[in-house]
Amino acid sequence: MSEFTGKVVVITGAGSGIGRALALNLAGQGAKLALSDLDTVGLAEAVRQVKALGAEVKSDHLDVTQREAVFEYAAAVVEYFGKVNQVYNNAGIAYHGEFEKSEFKDFERVMDVDFWGVVNGTKAFLPHLIASGDGHLINISSLFGLLSMPGQSAYNSAKFAVRGFTESVRQEMLIAKHPVKVTCVHPGGIKTAIARNATAGPGEDLDTFAEFFDKKLARTTPEDAAKTIVGGVRKSKPRVLIGLDAKFLDAWVRLVGSSYQRVVAEIAGRVLPKPKAK
Repeated sequence: MSEFTGKVVVITGAGSGIGRALALNLAGQGAKLALSDLDTVGLAEAVRQVKALGAEVKSDHLDVTQREAVFEYAAAVVEYFGKVNQVYNNAGIAYHGEFEKSEFKDFERVMDVDFWGVVNGTKAFLPHLIASGDGHLINISSLFGLLSMPGQSAYNSAKFAVRGFTESVRQEMLIAKHPVKVTCVHPGGIKTAIARNATAGPGEDLDTFAEFFDKKLARTTPEDAAKTIVGGVRKSKPRVLIGLDAKFLDAWVRLVGSSYQRVVAEIAGRVLPKPKAK
């Protein structure tokens, strides 16, 4: 038996990538799973796989941007399992495009999913985590919540916000002496479909960017990412960095300070795919 045996675990964005890998990892350790996603096909496959491992699972189609639906979902999970011990706010999307050329709707969509989805999930489940007497909140930020990149202003904004929000909630839990641990996760390049499923701004060559991400930046498998996250949760770490890229770049930014921005701009200007000419 592991310390996850019998724990009720909620994972959003569980239909693919890190979310599905987390579900499989925790299913193998005896956790009871509440899995959700907008992708019903991917979610069904995740459910099939965790059931094959013997896990008890509740699955739901869920849009994390719909606040009322998230609160209803939290109540339904507690009614089904009787408690909630861990929540992994993992659902997220990507967008690539220069801010100058992007529209508000593109920016808002990323913020709605990647930031407000985390806030909605935290607000809805936090009382239940406290009530469990053994709660753990895990919010997925990004390497791009530690440093910024050109073309990622929307994604950077959301992931920096997740980082600040999560660290603040952790401090509040410590002050209140609530039985809830809080972890912020910063994955580097992970071999998922997030770049291929992203949207892009005017003139951006999304296929070329996705190929660049997959070949040059995505170094860590979802399975290894899940293993690292679960290990960090086991040790109650406040921050979990995933991949050598995240660890190296985090250390580098802390060492050189704001001067990293000019270096990144120079390198990105040379190596990132250029927008299509009009």
